[in-house]
Amino acid sequence: MEEKLNPQFSGNSEMVEDVQIITSSGLRIPAHSHILVSASPVLESMIERPQKHRSSQRNIPMPGVPCDAVSAFLQFLYSSKCSEEQMEKYGMHLLALSHVYLVPQLKQRCTRGLSGRLTMENVLDVLQLARLCDAPDLYLKCMKFLFCNFKAVEQTEGWKFLQNHDPWLELEILQFIDEAEKRKKRTRRKRVEQNLYLQLSEAMDCLEHICTEGCTGVGPYDMDPSKKKGPCSKFSTCHGLQLLIKHFAACKKRVNGGCLRCKRMWQLLRLHSSICDQPDECRVPLCRQFKLKVQQNRRGDDSRWRLLVKKVVSVKTISSLSLPKRKREEEPRITRMRIYLE
Repeated sequence: MEEKLNPQFSGNSEMVEDVQIITSSGLRIPAHSHILVSASPVLESMIERPQKHRSSQRNIPMPGVPCDAVSAFLQFLYSSKCSEEQMEKYGMHLLALSHVYLVPQLKQRCTRGLSGRLTMENVLDVLQLARLCDAPDLYLKCMKFLFCNFKAVEQTEGWKFLQNHDPWLELEILQFIDEAEKRKKRTRRKRVEQNLYLQLSEAMDCLEHICTEGCTGVGPYDMDPSKKKGPCSKFSTCHGLQLLIKHFAACKKRVNGGCLRCKRMWQLLRLHSSICDQPDECRVPLCRQFKLKVQQNRRGDDSRWRLLVKKVVSVKTISSLSLPKRKREEEPRITRMRIYLE
């Protein structure tokens, strides 16, 4: 039984089809040796190796895959094209053939095609094939799919079969999911920390704004706060910080350290002092005093506090660089912070 390739893939009709591709069902597909040699180094080796019984036509067996998959593979060797319908039906077979016969262009095409066609039912088969065919991108895509849909995949027959016949792959999948969960938790925790540092950084800018420019209810001693009307348009935290400053100024408990709100205000003032690079000109209260105290007693500036200061400055710098250029020019405080870091 013999099948002819589509004429559009057969190349020059004057050339002799001197190779026979034999499929697992015994179907013979004639092909041109020069096309196969130029497309695959493995086929080149098979075609050009010495033969015991010389003949004008050579046979190359391609067992283990459907006849139509072999036909699609040969058509790709002739045209470098593979239809979506062929990828849908024979994507896994084509990946195996591209790996065995070293056709990297088809292998990349199959990797992309199979990555977009993963389902609960086929993901384990594709994963096993990706391991055998050395396709790391497809392997990682399958693992991520399993991580996102593990509960559903766990109910399939494929997972039960895997548990009974390939416990090492099962362990590999479970380890990947466990590590992915840990990475997800670390990322979530880091995001929360970054938001906290960004809020502290904004509080520093807001504190400087209140003590230098004044705002709705609180400002420098030489500025009339009555000129400021309406809510602050620069900082969302400005109103709350003004209330905290008013409380700090009038609280009686802070003398004995018994007020949590006052302690928070002390920490904000200390943090500002640790970041400020112009204490002699700064109008934020206690800025210079905190710096002198740190210089006199280095042990008071512990490593945890230095790390907090470093994180706040770093987050502020990164966030300022991510702003549009026009907006950065409108916020000179950010420019000052960048100069301080340099």
